[in-house]
Amino acid sequence: MFFDSDLLMSALRALTPILLAALGGALCERAGVFNIGLEGMMLMGCFTAVATSWFTGSPWLGVLAAALAAAGYSLILAVGAVTLRGDAVVLGIAMNLLAVGLTSFLLRTVFGVQGTFDDPALAGLPLVGGFTPLAYLAWVTVGVAALLLSRHVWGLRLRGVGEAPDAAATLGVSPAKYKYGAILVSGVLCGLAGAQLALGNVTLFSENMTAGRGWIAVVAVMLGRALPLGVLLAALLFGLAEAAGFRLQGLGLPQQATDAAPYVVTLGALFLTTARRRRTRPRPSGAAS
Repeated sequence: MFFDSDLLMSALRALTPILLAALGGALCERAGVFNIGLEGMMLMGCFTAVATSWFTGSPWLGVLAAALAAAGYSLILAVGAVTLRGDAVVLGIAMNLLAVGLTSFLLRTVFGVQGTFDDPALAGLPLVGGFTPLAYLAWVTVGVAALLLSRHVWGLRLRGVGEAPDAAATLGVSPAKYKYGAILVSGVLCGLAGAQLALGNVTLFSENMTAGRGWIAVVAVMLGRALPLGVLLAALLFGLAEAAGFRLQGLGLPQQATDAAPYVVTLGALFLTTARRRRTRPRPSGAAS
């Protein structure tokens, strides 16, 4: 049977890095910052988690270091887009490219290898009920983010900063502080996503191992309209696509075809969403019926 409990478990494991990164992107979107640097932040988290876990022997120190490293890396976007008023899209693309080159350089410098670092001494995250603690944290974060954005004063102010920053400023709310806060939190979440990918889903570091998951997280933010529950459903869709790809690979399909499954789903979801929005867009009053 193709669709079974094992496929669902695999999908839930696959969605965790995407969900964590997408929640960070959703917070930035709410604050009025379009963050497409999620891929680079995740990749920095992957390398830092593996390096710290290998040198200290503690995966939890690896998780902590990954969160801090990605948060520090996110300051490039915060300073560039908020303080210097640069283009967030250009900065995000530059961050993604920089992360690929920087982690590849560090892989050769720190571990003396290229391609992949895989060592039996590398400590990975423990499993509880088939999932790492970071997976449970991701699900809890969905509920916390939903409550904060809809009920808490911090979330309401964050939404106000994103929708009408000038109006928020007149009420004594600092748009810059809230934008910085959202970007830093997104960095922490992307670092956790990288730690989950490198120490939870697998236990190794490979060059460019995020393999587009950060971009998929950006799409999840768009499909979920930056709503935590919507982002969760979008991440679940991509997790199912990735798990189905692995299942099809086991049935004999070429690896290249199965690796493309999440991205085919991404394109299809974007196409359907765009078509739906165009159909529901109100017509101008003077348009012919």
